[in-house]
Amino acid sequence: MKQNHNQIALKGGSYSLAMTGIVLAILVVVNIFVSVLPTTMTKYDISSAKLFSITSGTKVVVNALEKDVTVYWIVQADKEDDVIENLLAKYESLSDHIKVVKKNPDVYPTFADQYTSEEVQNNSLIVECGERSRFISYSDIYLTQENLSAYSYDTSFDGEGAITSAIDYVVSEELPVLYILEDHGEAELSSVFREQIEKENIETATFSLLNEDSVPEEADCVLIYAPASDISSEEKDMLSEYVTEGGKLMVLAGPLEDENLENLYCLLEDYGVEAEEGVVVESDREHYAFQAPYILLPEIGESTITSPLIEENYYAIMPVSLGLKVRDTAGAVTELLTTSETAYSKAAGYNISTYEKEEGDAEGPFALAVSVDCKMKDRLYGLPPQTCWMTGIILILPAPILIWV
Repeated sequence: MKQNHNQIALKGGSYSLAMTGIVLAILVVVNIFVSVLPTTMTKYDISSAKLFSITSGTKVVVNALEKDVTVYWIVQADKEDDVIENLLAKYESLSDHIKVVKKNPDVYPTFADQYTSEEVQNNSLIVECGERSRFISYSDIYLTQENLSAYSYDTSFDGEGAITSAIDYVVSEELPVLYILEDHGEAELSSVFREQIEKENIETATFSLLNEDSVPEEADCVLIYAPASDISSEEKDMLSEYVTEGGKLMVLAGPLEDENLENLYCLLEDYGVEAEEGVVVESDREHYAFQAPYILLPEIGESTITSPLIEENYYAIMPVSLGLKVRDTAGAVTELLTTSETAYSKAAGYNISTYEKEEGDAEGPFALAVSVDCKMKDRLYGLPPQTCWMTGIILILPAPILIWV
């Protein structure tokens, strides 16, 4: 059935940040930096059932401790927050390397001054290991956000996220650096994405390949974030060499309304993954959201990458996505997110005038996120065993996300 083009205008961007913050935080930060970057994968759940539990990501960080960490609890007598007290007890029980020490500001009025110049609220924390420390304000534990629709404020608990991030920070001698590519009209990082990167103790730097002969050696990972134009063939070659030599590349890109990212997508072809130009549309009502067939609800495949989503019963919401066809048959490619069997890609792209399948539209199903184990792939393509390539499309802008790691 034909529908007015204006009624079908793709509005994926208006949904993306509102609907995908938690999923982005988990999928992006947990899995991009598989072997080089921190593994402080923490998920924040303020339900009563989860306030007194510790996530598996925190257990990984705490169980790996080899240095002693002291958590100073700045709290007046008889004014302890019960939830924070229980949470700190959990940390102490997990590792002999963690010790919680109460510091009553009435007894030690200047103690916190050596760690921070901020105002120190009751039930704030200071995490210390050797000469490194981090101050955690009470307002960083109980986060308050304005709810414009209800003319009120919502409060969420992020005690575990803040403490685990602080522990990872104080025990780390060097912090990884994420290099962000510029000069292709890239979008600014969303606040959700940037905050999660900071929480994972990842430093960021911007750079351009236009005045470089190769990707800087200091880059632990390279990020290309929602480019508005294609990379050059020279940049493609530099990025290909970087990945082949074991570098980690994360790309969030396309589909675009008036641009074809041909060079960027060419990077995928040697790995048995082809990008299908167009916008994926679902005909199965269980696989799209908000009565919009282009806002996809993909199936989540079993993987260490997606297990946090499965365990916490999250949905991946994918507005305006590009389809991937996996041609690899050697078992190196894992499809992480997939459409239904009846999905198809609209060749008209942003100029969709109907959700019905038309001549020229590519038949699904499609992968919307895949990972490639290059330790297997090297036997076919000559890549070094340490190289790992992941590509996917994950909910953030009206664009898919391709991830190479």
